[in-house]
Amino acid sequence: MEDQQEPRWLDDDERETWFALVSLMIRLPAALDHQLQRDAGITHFEYQVLAGLSMAPERTLRMSVLAQFAEGTLPRLSQVVARLEKRGLVTRRPDPADGRYTLATLTDEGSAVVVATAPGHVAEVRRLVFDPLTKAQLRQLRAAGERIARAADPGAPCPGSIFSERSPS
Repeated sequence: MEDQQEPRWLDDDERETWFALVSLMIRLPAALDHQLQRDAGITHFEYQVLAGLSMAPERTLRMSVLAQFAEGTLPRLSQVVARLEKRGLVTRRPDPADGRYTLATLTDEGSAVVVATAPGHVAEVRRLVFDPLTKAQLRQLRAAGERIARAADPGAPCPGSIFSERSPS
């Protein structure tokens, strides 16, 4: 029988930090979803998809790259893009450079949604995340967030790096 090691239990400070992080992970997405649903009838994930496409060259990305940016799985992204496509906000087509891939493109209507929605979304992000923190706390939050994200998924690229990769043909 193997010798069972005692778990490394959280001390009081670590436990309070963990509870604060869990609260943040639950409350922040809910607050962002609420604002976007109220103002634009879209979820935060849908907004991430639209915003990612709006920043891409020719408003087009491979679905696999868009999934990385939006922090979602390819099956989830496919379902969301299908809904956005039905609303006329996104189109899909095979990648002419490599037919194994699918390209998603933001339509003019989708771009109009991003343009109309972005000011309210940025104001809410600023109110919830940036305004309560000092510049030093923001730097610490970024550093901590990057370290935790790398520990959770060491091979994942930084979401902003997708715009420096090869543009779709």
